[in-house]
Amino acid sequence: MISTAPDRNGVQERSSDVWSYISPSRLNIWLKCPVAFKLRYIDGIRSPTTPSLFLGKAVHAGLECYYRHKQVGTELEANDVVLRLDACWEALLAEDNMTFTSTSDETKLKQQAAVLIGAYLSQLSEEPTPMAVETTLQEPLVDLFTGEDLGIPLLGVVDLIVPSENGAVVVDFKTAAKSGPPTEKVHEVQLSAYSYLYRATTQQTESGLQIRSLVKTKTPKIEYREYPTRTESQLRRFFQIVRAYLDDLDRGRFVHRPGFGCTMCEFSDGTCDEF
Repeated sequence: MISTAPDRNGVQERSSDVWSYISPSRLNIWLKCPVAFKLRYIDGIRSPTTPSLFLGKAVHAGLECYYRHKQVGTELEANDVVLRLDACWEALLAEDNMTFTSTSDETKLKQQAAVLIGAYLSQLSEEPTPMAVETTLQEPLVDLFTGEDLGIPLLGVVDLIVPSENGAVVVDFKTAAKSGPPTEKVHEVQLSAYSYLYRATTQQTESGLQIRSLVKTKTPKIEYREYPTRTESQLRRFFQIVRAYLDDLDRGRFVHRPGFGCTMCEFSDGTCDEF
């Protein structure tokens, strides 16, 4: 059985000690640049939440509201979801200490969230009652191939788990600025982490995984990306990544990886220049 633990915000407020848990987001930031990982998770340097990130959080909140009602047999219309999002808007702002340069900017972003949610719900085909919604899963990391307990838990927040004819499908929502190719490698760490968590929690194998992207184009697009159940080679690679990550933490080794990603890094203002 899948039980609901603290929500996404609860996860963010947990101990900042990097040895308290591993998460897909921590692994992905470390893979992109260990220095950026050190600045955020060890030195505690956090950049202000951007409007783009806050939009993603607002959309997630709206979809969570819709699916939690669906779990108990209530189908909300898009307008109902937007009204509920509006009611919790100030609380969302406070959680992220989010500010806007003008009331007009805030209004536009709120409208954009409403449009994306409406587009998603209008294109949503009938699906069964969710098994889990916005659920925090945490399990000890035990190497599937050696049986070694790595001494640290894996933690992830799964947006949605829905049943299918062949078993459960694990779903993640994303907001994106533009359409992108269905490149599995981009999401591999997250997909493998969610697969491990689902299997460890339920003692069952997922039937597949999905990423549902709400694309912020002038006319919003909703893209479903289907990914098959994780293979042995993908899970083996996941544990290789985890071991390399833990080795860097053990040694206190954080190598700067300059490249194209630096142009989109939150520390591109020169914070990382000393490394």
